[in-house]
Amino acid sequence: MTIRNVLFVMCDQLRWDHLSCAGHPWLRTPNIDTLARRGVRFAQAYVQSGICGPSRMSFYTGRYVSSHGATHNRVPLSVGEVTLGWHLRESGRALALAGKTHVLPDARGMQRLALDGQNDLAALLREGWFTLVDRHDGHHGEPDSAYAHWLRAQGYGGRDPWTEWVTAVEAPDGRVLSGWKMRNARLPSRVREEHSETAYTTERAIEFMTRQGDAPWVLHLSYVKPHWPYVAPAPYHAMYGPEQCLPVQRHEAERGSEAHPVLRAFQDEEVAQNFQRDETIATVRPTYQGLIRQVDDHLGRVWEAMERLGRWRDTLVVFTSDHGDYLGDHWLGEKELFHDCIQRVPMIVYDPDAAADGTRGVVEERMVEAVDIVPTILDGLALDPAAHLVEGRSLLPLTRGAAGAWRDAVFSELDWTFRGARRRLGLATGQHHAWMVRTERWKYVHWTDGIRPQLFDLAADPQEFFDRGADPALEAVREALRERLLQWFTGLKRRTTITWEEAEQRTDSHKRAGVFLGEW
Repeated sequence: MTIRNVLFVMCDQLRWDHLSCAGHPWLRTPNIDTLARRGVRFAQAYVQSGICGPSRMSFYTGRYVSSHGATHNRVPLSVGEVTLGWHLRESGRALALAGKTHVLPDARGMQRLALDGQNDLAALLREGWFTLVDRHDGHHGEPDSAYAHWLRAQGYGGRDPWTEWVTAVEAPDGRVLSGWKMRNARLPSRVREEHSETAYTTERAIEFMTRQGDAPWVLHLSYVKPHWPYVAPAPYHAMYGPEQCLPVQRHEAERGSEAHPVLRAFQDEEVAQNFQRDETIATVRPTYQGLIRQVDDHLGRVWEAMERLGRWRDTLVVFTSDHGDYLGDHWLGEKELFHDCIQRVPMIVYDPDAAADGTRGVVEERMVEAVDIVPTILDGLALDPAAHLVEGRSLLPLTRGAAGAWRDAVFSELDWTFRGARRRLGLATGQHHAWMVRTERWKYVHWTDGIRPQLFDLAADPQEFFDRGADPALEAVREALRERLLQWFTGLKRRTTITWEEAEQRTDSHKRAGVFLGEW
């Protein structure tokens, strides 16, 4: 078997269009570009949610959000859901983690099963079946984390080194300022670059690969950047200027009287209002690009380690992101909604097998999804595909030039119950969801609560400025896409406690069980 190891690299909040191999004219990402030349770059890759938590749970389970149920960052993945870590454990392997997962323990479920103690099983369940090389989610201060203790050992004092050094900046006059304030994004982080989150996580990953030697491994190397706070250490904080950033994509039609009510409500969020300021865009976007360049530089260290260890010959490498970042596009900040700058992500797969030699450097335009990563890894390691659970498809037929018929649509969903936009629209706490189906030509979004749908003609309007969701001339298109969405929804895999083989064995088996119902 050619593939013995897997390196699954994920960035947080990295847009698909912020790589030089994807056409960015100023941002240089030479190491990610190298991976693209070695493997296949999937130019039409989409996530299953525009929010970190549910998107990552789809990456880790191979299942759509409506199937795994972790619909938002505050919603735990059920203790009964099966993740990649469990699939690997059944084969005697472990899924190691260096970096971020956003896994939230299902405390109630573990309590019901009396698994809320300190045993090994409870520890694995709390982490979604990841074994920790090091976990650092980079959202808030973690004074007792491994990273915090390591920073103190490097001389960074204080109760919370992450807040006081990593996400703090120093003004020219010596004042220490908060990196949470986007106005400070052009100032350097107080932490030295070699002690930053990106450098630290990279070092832990390289140490892990080195320790493994020739023993097989699966590692999730998960960077917290370029996710906010938008703070970069020197020299990355000043590597790009506003004139070297992509132009903001927004149109007055998106906030006019005919604009979709949920879009307008999200445009009233504080982060969106600030990103509607040209000053914010000019301040944040250059630093965002610097953070990406820093990740790329450290991936160069990872590639060098793999070369030194001889791992390019037997390691499947997946590079992707959990979603994008608005950065002012569509008069919005942050993420969540269904525009391509959020839903579309970079995805590169390096397959070491000789069968993939004919596709090296290829840009693949067929649509792929986050749910495809788990089946790709299982396929590469020749493990049980778990067809009764997994809803994605292995990408190895595409890397090996052997794929037949492929999907012509992708799907994503949003639970916006937790956003202030819901309150501003006068909706009480409850079930507030939206689902997207995107084809090559159309993007259709169905909203609950009686809110009208959205529709975009991606051929005529690739920037998604003009919502045709209320255009009577396109009712037939909307009806067809509603039907397509329903067809997908009814095909989700809800019967997960028995395999398809077991279902076949139990079909029409009542007589074998001694039940002779209906005989004359």
